[in-house]
Amino acid sequence: MKYYIGIDIGGTNISTGVVDEAYNIIGKSKVKTDKKRPYEEVIKDIIESVKLAVADAKVEMDDVRWIGAGCPGTCNAETGLVEYANNLGWNNAPLLSDIENAFRKKTYIDNDANAAAYGEYLAGAAKGAKNAVIITLGTGVGAGIIINGKIFSGTNYAGGEIGHTVIVLDGYPCTCGRRGCFEAYASATGLARMTQEAIEQNPGGTMHQLVEADGRVSARTAFNAAKMMDDVGQAVVDRYIKALACGITNTINIFQPDILCIGGGVCNEGDNLLKPLKKLVAEQVYSKNSAKNTEICICSLGNNAGIIGAAMLGKSAESGIIKSVLGKINQ
Repeated sequence: MKYYIGIDIGGTNISTGVVDEAYNIIGKSKVKTDKKRPYEEVIKDIIESVKLAVADAKVEMDDVRWIGAGCPGTCNAETGLVEYANNLGWNNAPLLSDIENAFRKKTYIDNDANAAAYGEYLAGAAKGAKNAVIITLGTGVGAGIIINGKIFSGTNYAGGEIGHTVIVLDGYPCTCGRRGCFEAYASATGLARMTQEAIEQNPGGTMHQLVEADGRVSARTAFNAAKMMDDVGQAVVDRYIKALACGITNTINIFQPDILCIGGGVCNEGDNLLKPLKKLVAEQVYSKNSAKNTEICICSLGNNAGIIGAAMLGKSAESGIIKSVLGKINQ
């Protein structure tokens, strides 16, 4: 049996797994990213994480067919460079060649949201779809787009930044420099901001009490208040879901995928999020009278999506979508 290594590089942790041909993770490792460090130090821990995962899986490197890495930012699959990753402070980091040189294995890189989307497409909630969009609602809004079974990266490998499309003209400032981005409203960060504003306007209310008990404002605060029949909390939840529905409707209108999956901690709210979201999208989407409309669901792989998707990036390479620098190494 052949195995594949997937590396999911995040701002907090580097998670690495050994994946078998049935998309099962048979060995894992996790090390801290400590993103304030220079790239030269982080890459050493990335290499170490691969060794730890292989040891945990109890396999030999000779049994590994290739290595894939999902990384935040713009990952140029042809040059092997992470051209820009603002949350890591990387510019033109030679990630692909450094991993290949360490292990003499074919290596592939892509944006971390693309890798996670590919994982959901191959083995998760989007399995069996031809066209899919996966949106992750975290600190920001990440997105991966699958068209005809292949990752869409755009001409410059920076495609799919759905989070940085504007839904409110001159709205909240976004970390990208624009105002009113989908990410500024639909991310967990955006939800926390709306919650904080509502607390300041309604001091002493239920959400204020929840924050005092919890010690901080979180993406759960408004939802928890709404469950307690708090009108202010419900208003924040309604505003958040309305913004989320706007961005998702825009995405469906552009791509018309078979399925659109959402992931991230806020999705733990289940039907409290999904039911009103689906209702709003159904009312707004351009294709509402179509015989076949996009299915909206919650991602199923959780944090494993990035590992599985990264490990399988070579499947896209086989169709010429992604190229390896070391093309002469046998698969």
